[in-house]
Amino acid sequence: MDSDGTQDARGTHANPVPRPAGPADGSARPYGGQQVPARPAAAPKVPPAPQRPPRTAASPAPPASPVADWLNEPRPAAGPGVWRFGHRPPKAAQSGERLSMVTIVGVLVPLVVGLVLWSLWRDGRIPYQWALLRLFTPDDWWWGGTTTPKGMGVEAVVVGDGVFFGVLVYAMGRLGSWSEIVRHVITRRDQPARALISALCALAALSLVFPGAFPLVGWDPLPVVDPVLSLVVLVTGGYGVFSSRLTTDAIYTVITLLVLWPFARTGGWWALVRERLAARERAAAAGAAQVSPRLPRAYWPELRDAGQVRAAETLTAEVLGGRMNDVDCARVDRAWDAARAGARLADFTGTVLRDGAAAWTHPSGDRDLPARAARHDLLERQVRIGRWTTGERTPAAYRGAGTALAPEALGTSLLLVGPPGSGKTRHVVAPVVESLALQALTGGAAVVAVCAAGTALAPDRAFDVVIRVGDRDGVYDLDPYAGSEDPDEAAGFLAEALAGDLDSVGAQRAATAVAQLLGPYRAVYGVFPTLPVLRELLEGDPAPLAELRAALAGPEHAVMRRELDARARQAGGPADPGPALADRLALLDRPAFAGFLGAGGAATRPFSLHNLAHHPLRVRVDLPAHGHEEACRLITRLVLAQFGAVTHGTGRRHFACLVLDDATGTVTAESVRRVQRLRSQNAGVLLSLRTLGDVPEALHGPLLGAVGCRMALAGVTTWDGSKFAHAWGTEWVETRDVAQHTVFADQPMTRAIHALRKLITGRAVTTEAVTVRQVERERWSASELAHAVPPGHAVLSLTTVDGEHAPPSLVDLRATRDGGDGDGERRDGRPAGTR
Repeated sequence: MDSDGTQDARGTHANPVPRPAGPADGSARPYGGQQVPARPAAAPKVPPAPQRPPRTAASPAPPASPVADWLNEPRPAAGPGVWRFGHRPPKAAQSGERLSMVTIVGVLVPLVVGLVLWSLWRDGRIPYQWALLRLFTPDDWWWGGTTTPKGMGVEAVVVGDGVFFGVLVYAMGRLGSWSEIVRHVITRRDQPARALISALCALAALSLVFPGAFPLVGWDPLPVVDPVLSLVVLVTGGYGVFSSRLTTDAIYTVITLLVLWPFARTGGWWALVRERLAARERAAAAGAAQVSPRLPRAYWPELRDAGQVRAAETLTAEVLGGRMNDVDCARVDRAWDAARAGARLADFTGTVLRDGAAAWTHPSGDRDLPARAARHDLLERQVRIGRWTTGERTPAAYRGAGTALAPEALGTSLLLVGPPGSGKTRHVVAPVVESLALQALTGGAAVVAVCAAGTALAPDRAFDVVIRVGDRDGVYDLDPYAGSEDPDEAAGFLAEALAGDLDSVGAQRAATAVAQLLGPYRAVYGVFPTLPVLRELLEGDPAPLAELRAALAGPEHAVMRRELDARARQAGGPADPGPALADRLALLDRPAFAGFLGAGGAATRPFSLHNLAHHPLRVRVDLPAHGHEEACRLITRLVLAQFGAVTHGTGRRHFACLVLDDATGTVTAESVRRVQRLRSQNAGVLLSLRTLGDVPEALHGPLLGAVGCRMALAGVTTWDGSKFAHAWGTEWVETRDVAQHTVFADQPMTRAIHALRKLITGRAVTTEAVTVRQVERERWSASELAHAVPPGHAVLSLTTVDGEHAPPSLVDLRATRDGGDGDGERRDGRPAGTR
């Protein structure tokens, strides 16, 4: 059973966890092979609280710990990129548009005309009003030589009134702007306001149709019910049909339903009913416990619902007693999810009762970082990097909300482009690394950060492994073969690092050439060669090749001899990639790197990125800050290639992320393909570039297409902006064109008035022609990205691994610590009240 190193003896793992980098004072820190520390008296950075929690959940007392307040803070569902901690979802977006005068007149004019026509109809002042009706009805329904009805003719006249009223209402609605009024007042609103307003309108309509049912009204009914009853009399030939109470009630029911139908359709009544029924079914399926009032999250209601009352009481006491911090809560919550999925509830309860807040502590023994610079919500695995602006291009659900990044978005990889000084590292890279380091302490992530020495990402104590390439005082070394035992795999990422950016050397030929040497060497010596030895072999030096071939004399090495002979035949040829690879290796075979990169230095221990697949590690690779730029790019490409190989098909549960603070010269055609495959492997990369010009031009489009998240900071050039604009595509917008035309008068008096008006105002008399149309426009143009993004801002688009999208919108990267959303956090990113 794999316990992540918390219960096993040192060195017994197949992939043992390396010891963390030591603190600055040189004192040793526990890690890997020790037992879980005993339950502490207080969590790191959290003061104890004097009150104790109640033993029953019937009437819980108010939380006595700031961590309890942090746990209980609402985190409503929101779109990708929205900071959910304390988020207040905006109310239904109400359009600020006002009804134009043309729309209002378009309603009033048909209404007045309709009222006038109906008044004339009711008074019988329309010539030949009933001539057409008499033409199509029997003569005995009318008095001879007149249009005065008698007998059944009276009922026919009533039906005629109803038909004329219906035609008049239909024409009034079609000719007027009633549809625009209905949209403005009813259909643009969200439920249940939309259904409520339409219901009130339906009630008003029923009062006009059935005024007798409303005691407080005294007007005459509209010609709706009487024409229907008269039509029934004409069809049936008498009044006997009304002797049945059931028939009469059915007629009135049909009339009522017909009156209500347009209002139900406008108000979306059926959709609202289906939604409420579905919500009730979901609540019923979740059990009676979900319907009852929920306890605050600080009392661990999910554990109580599952019957783990003792574990819930223990954790509640730890939270309210000030012995847990946010890292502990997130770590235990993750362990609970794993135990529930694996049906190991008894093991979970036993661990909680034994270790309390220290249960499942990270193998390093750390329960927090030494310092925080950003704001984190570990329950949602988010880090806040800014605030969405309130511009018109920002969706209504995002305006004013905090901007956050989470593994759901980083799993599709993030491309960050901004000139030097734009704040890439300070505003984005450092917060993301800090967030992943905290998530690693909860067991939910592993992070590798590659940066130049001295970059302010996080202190050394925030990492388990710090690899300082070329630093004699460093503790760890980078294994160039990533602990691989497969020569072809090792040759693949070595060739990618050495020749991935060389057009003259194909990636496949380079990998084959390296594999033809690694395989035979490992077959003889049991290990892969050091980089200086590999350089000699690639240069085609006869002496080491002859020595290696002599060691392969046995029959068991026949296959490896063929590999070596193939390499020897290619050596010195015009298509031989060996010299180019050897020249690249010469950049790493320098005195500055002596004893590093697998050279077997006495003071360093090799670290393999394969450990990321098995442990939630925090790793930082420091490259030389000055000089050796090309060698640093080789190492960065090597780490990127190794990361893509070690995260492939491992089946791990934690998220793995590679952060490249400077990805200049790192992106190749093969690395782009590796990045595309990461989103299905629960992994992602963050690539930071000064400009897209640091990437070969042929890879601009593939790179922007391979990543799901793109960010352009203030100061990008129009050339870079054009690439982002093309990647973000276009959208349909409504444009309004106003053209002014000079009015030319024909009459002398009119011309005189126009001349006088021009003399007074100084402008000619004109008329406006307004054209409203739908056009396709770029979401962000290259010019806007280059010149309209303010300093400290960026345009960010997000895509999650589930396929959710956040369109490119403007983000204020400096708005990370305002107190406007009441989220209860301090300026150092910890829950309020912690020290």
